[in-house]
Amino acid sequence: MGDERAPHPHRWAMLAGLWMVYFCFGSTAAAIAPLVSRITTELDLSHTQMGSILGAWQLVYIGAAIPCGALLDRIGPRRGLALGALVVALSGILRGVASNYITMLLAVGAFGIGGPLVSVGAPTVIRDWFTGRERGLAMGIYNMGQSLGTIGALSLTSSIGLALAGGDWRKVLIGYGIVALAAALAWFAISSHEASRARERQQRAARPAASSAQYLELLRAPAMRTVLYLAVGTFFFGHALNKWLPEILRFGGMAPTSAGLWASIPVVIGMIGALIFPRLAIPERRMKILAALFLAQLLAPLFIEWGGSTLIAGLIFQGLARGTLSVVVVLVMMELREVDSTRMGAAAGMYFTAGEIGGVLGPLTIGTLYDATGGFAAALYFLAALCAWQLLLLSRLRAALR
Repeated sequence: MGDERAPHPHRWAMLAGLWMVYFCFGSTAAAIAPLVSRITTELDLSHTQMGSILGAWQLVYIGAAIPCGALLDRIGPRRGLALGALVVALSGILRGVASNYITMLLAVGAFGIGGPLVSVGAPTVIRDWFTGRERGLAMGIYNMGQSLGTIGALSLTSSIGLALAGGDWRKVLIGYGIVALAAALAWFAISSHEASRARERQQRAARPAASSAQYLELLRAPAMRTVLYLAVGTFFFGHALNKWLPEILRFGGMAPTSAGLWASIPVVIGMIGALIFPRLAIPERRMKILAALFLAQLLAPLFIEWGGSTLIAGLIFQGLARGTLSVVVVLVMMELREVDSTRMGAAAGMYFTAGEIGGVLGPLTIGTLYDATGGFAAALYFLAALCAWQLLLLSRLRAALR
């Protein structure tokens, strides 16, 4: 269950370092999207090749998350996060020096190795340093760092970034890599504090079991299996609706510029929700909050499809779920009886592997349903049905926790 050690003042410095790493995680992941046309032209890439580049890191992530979780359990979150941030930085810099399809593919794919060390290591740090209401608040804060990094990269790369770089996209991507490198060094300095080293020594004293035994024991737990099902559905929904929302709104009659503006509403609402709901999600009310968030997520695609006066409500509901659902599910996972300090990395690796499988399938499914039906109605109703299934899973999770 939870860690009963007394809170240490250095936990806020650790959270600040984690926020910086996660900010760079989001900005480096998103930085290439606004530069697609320039990169495609200069490297003489087809749209198919560019599409494979954009999806390369997610596919690598799926295969790397579980091994990275096992590695993190052995070397500790201090070194694991530093290594992950360094790989993220290297990925950004290598993009700026890529000369053809293969080198750009490898540069982006490398992010899929650093990414799991960051996203798996982050909840491990929070579990070790925060308890109670503070645990949910801390998770909301570092997740907001990723959101701000993503928004900043998408909105400022083409305008301010290229202007400062004299129109050279290579300098822009290298710049993102250098910022990520600075964040990696800052994290290593902050996490080298004696309090952090002392906790690392305590964790190292309890050697984890063999990796295969860890995963089998976790999979035998009904609550853990349900959490993994929730991860698949949550990432499926999030990636599907987030990536297709501007096109869905444009298909509904909006101008492209208006669609982009309206599609940013859930992002803003999500950042606000990430600071509020995880803090409220103490164990006594956690299932009720999850049920409310899944209900909001169910209503979101229905309201978006119906349009008119319900559209804004749908976007707000999507934002509330987007910024909070995964955070609260991870809070449930890290406090399972089976997920002690020696297995947190393994459990988080399983969670993000399951989640990213859903994340890859989500946008693909929406596109396939559009091609089959000539519109987005079937896809939006499918997403609502998925949320109904997740609500049913909550009753199973509640029973497993009892």
